[in-house]
Amino acid sequence: MNGAQREESSTEPRRSHIRRLLTERRVATQGALRTLLGRAGYHVTQGTLSRDLAALGARRAPLPGGGMAYELPAAPVAPAPQTVGALVTRVRDNGSLVVVHARAGAASAVALALDQARLPEVLGSIAGDDTVFVAPALGTPASRLRQKLSEFFFQKEKRE
Repeated sequence: MNGAQREESSTEPRRSHIRRLLTERRVATQGALRTLLGRAGYHVTQGTLSRDLAALGARRAPLPGGGMAYELPAAPVAPAPQTVGALVTRVRDNGSLVVVHARAGAASAVALALDQARLPEVLGSIAGDDTVFVAPALGTPASRLRQKLSEFFFQKEKRE
């Protein structure tokens, strides 16, 4: 078994253990989490741990008494893009921003799906009742973001 295969075979058990650790105790830093994983036999780099935390949707959140700790998203998370896509009526841009039009009352669900997808082309979004304004990340043209969002919501093949 080569290193890549070993990594793949250990990913899910390791992530399951991370879920268990974050559910059972407060873990404030990646360093502390790496130590706990090491004690369980999972020796990972900081980069691998960061990817695991991102894949699990973990984030650092403030604690009521002060300090920070990692937390996992409450289940269920945002609907799948194809489900949210049924709420989206069209995606347009004006050269600066992208506007996602949705059915009445659905913009918050659409924005939540975008936020949880963590698309690198998206700087942020603001939801109204039936409209989501989406700001492209630095260096991303609005037209490219519009195309990416159309693919995301409507599951279309990328056209060049």
